[in-house]
Amino acid sequence: MPIFRKIDWRRPELLLILLTIALQLCFSTWQALLNNFVTERAAFGGVEIGILQSLREIPGFLSFGVIFLLLIVAEQPLAFVALIILGVGTAATGFFPSEIGLYLTTVVMSIGFHYFETLRQSLTLQWMDIKRTPITLGRMTAAGSFASLVVFGMIWLALDVWNVDMIWIYLAAGVSTIGLTLACWIAYPHFKGKSEQHKHLVFRRRYWLYYILIFLWGARRQIFVVFAGFLMVEKFHFDAATMSLIFFTTSAMTIWFSPKVGRLILRLGERRILILEYSGLIVVFLSYAVVETAWVAIILYLLDHLFFAMSFASKTYFQKIASPQDIASTSGVSFTINHIAAVIIPVVFGHLWVNNHSWVFLAGAILATVSLVLALLIPENPREGHETIFQE
Repeated sequence: MPIFRKIDWRRPELLLILLTIALQLCFSTWQALLNNFVTERAAFGGVEIGILQSLREIPGFLSFGVIFLLLIVAEQPLAFVALIILGVGTAATGFFPSEIGLYLTTVVMSIGFHYFETLRQSLTLQWMDIKRTPITLGRMTAAGSFASLVVFGMIWLALDVWNVDMIWIYLAAGVSTIGLTLACWIAYPHFKGKSEQHKHLVFRRRYWLYYILIFLWGARRQIFVVFAGFLMVEKFHFDAATMSLIFFTTSAMTIWFSPKVGRLILRLGERRILILEYSGLIVVFLSYAVVETAWVAIILYLLDHLFFAMSFASKTYFQKIASPQDIASTSGVSFTINHIAAVIIPVVFGHLWVNNHSWVFLAGAILATVSLVLALLIPENPREGHETIFQE
């Protein structure tokens, strides 16, 4: 018993981990069921799924609005509210199996998701010491993957063993997220950051490399999130239960891999980790463009997921170069930049997909190549005043 008394359960790091779990209870469910739900219940094709995904990204594009909300609400309670909105949108999804209904519930879900993600990044970079941030981000990613693993396992059981309708799975996920969020809101005190944050938009020239990397990350991520999963369903005819098993596997791998990424960032630095990520993604996207075998597509999907797990190196790079009081504002600005391409790509590439799906993945390879070139501009020891190799 004495050992338990020494553990402080009301730490900022643990709160961030629990909120990450709450996030994944909803988003993993929404993601795992989406392609099958919209195809089976609303007869979506490439164009409709592209429109839905573009609508999903509009709240991300408007993430800078968080800064104005912070004039009236503190970041921590606003993060709780955002998660509750995510839960409501997810819970309602199954009850509106029509084109307009799915567009509307997706937007509600997305408002909660993107505003919470903006606030989570800001709070993590404010609450964590620079030397602890990679480890904390690794643990958060692993915790989120563990939650996803449980979700995907439960979805597989619900669909294949218990024959539960997808409507009730969406509802259960939304209610679970809302319940865990309210429990955290009640149980945890209000934590303060180390510096008072700007309550206006901050856009600094010296952050230019970070802005471009985030823009390209958003574009690549859309190709992966929207079209890699859709390829599995449309080309290889995987059902929802099979997709859940694939997601289950990716989550299990990420639980093991993410904490190691945190330690590798501390050992090798952001520059080398991002170079490795982008090099791997070039190979994966080129392979997606020509894949004709289902098991090869599954391997590519797993590798894709692992390479994207390295992407939080860009967040620790920003923490090292940023002025402490810029973090909240720049988190909102960076999410908006991240979603400029994300709003456009699903619709445009949805039409491209109809003609030839290989072109979508070739475009992803080009974006990864540009990112690789830019990663070479990150210094070995980034810090304020030394944001790129040109300042070294």
